[in-house]
Amino acid sequence: MMSNTPTLPEFFEPLLAQQHAADDVRRIIEGCNADRAVTLRANTLKATRDEIARELDSASIRWQPVSWYGDAFVLQDAREDAVRNLPAYQEGKLYLQSLSSMIPALVLDARAGEDVCDMCAAPGGKTTQIAALSDGKALIMACEMHAPRAERLEFNLKKLGAANTTVMRTDARRLDEFFSFDRILLDAPCSGSGTLNVHDPKLHKRFTPTLVEKSRKAQRALIDKALALLKPSGTLVYSTCSVLACENEDIVAEALQKARRHGSFEVKPIELAGADDLPTLPTQIEGCLALCPTRLYEGFFVAKIVRIG
Repeated sequence: MMSNTPTLPEFFEPLLAQQHAADDVRRIIEGCNADRAVTLRANTLKATRDEIARELDSASIRWQPVSWYGDAFVLQDAREDAVRNLPAYQEGKLYLQSLSSMIPALVLDARAGEDVCDMCAAPGGKTTQIAALSDGKALIMACEMHAPRAERLEFNLKKLGAANTTVMRTDARRLDEFFSFDRILLDAPCSGSGTLNVHDPKLHKRFTPTLVEKSRKAQRALIDKALALLKPSGTLVYSTCSVLACENEDIVAEALQKARRHGSFEVKPIELAGADDLPTLPTQIEGCLALCPTRLYEGFFVAKIVRIG
């Protein structure tokens, strides 16, 4: 008799066991069973954190702050629909975004006047966050190859007031090496293993070994291109919402080995003030950040790479 108990795809746990201790595998599996909280950030291009806090309070939406990012909010019991009904949401003053996905733009740390590329930009959460963190003064190229996603990206950029941003409807793997950038964000297409939910009825059909390998192929090509486009002393942030080393540390290590023809690169330690409470996992490359899926966080990986020559 078949069990109706929700399960994860059979190949997933053995992959985790190849890179993690049993306790960490258990933590990841527990995270796949968690009902994730709704989180958002104030869009400081249009509103202050305090304005958003007041609007949430006025709507009786309870929230908690986040220690490592003052513009982020964790909602205690509200769902996304309640947020979408707020004037602040409709006016682009806030953006629904997972906590984990807010980290790459913080690590990128783009400054006014710098040339920035967001290689896989749609739907625009990280692009608009980069714009906000640079006070709208970084010069951002946002790439998206699929027309419907590019349209959504353009809509969000306009809604959130992200100036100095150009949308390139192209596959970032095909960017001409005529371009060069001070900072590049590569939030690479991935299997989404850090976002799995055991209760997803399409999970077994969607999350497959074929998807993992297809993602790895795209990741290799994209990171190779990113390193080739990085200016001397420039910074590349590579991230995925995966907890699999084959999509994370392995991709970074392979790319750095190949990139010697472009110059010298180093992985730099990721430092976030107030981030001691992040649910981290061990990483195979020192200085990278890996997050375990929990109620508050998606499973995520972030590497910061600097070109030193």
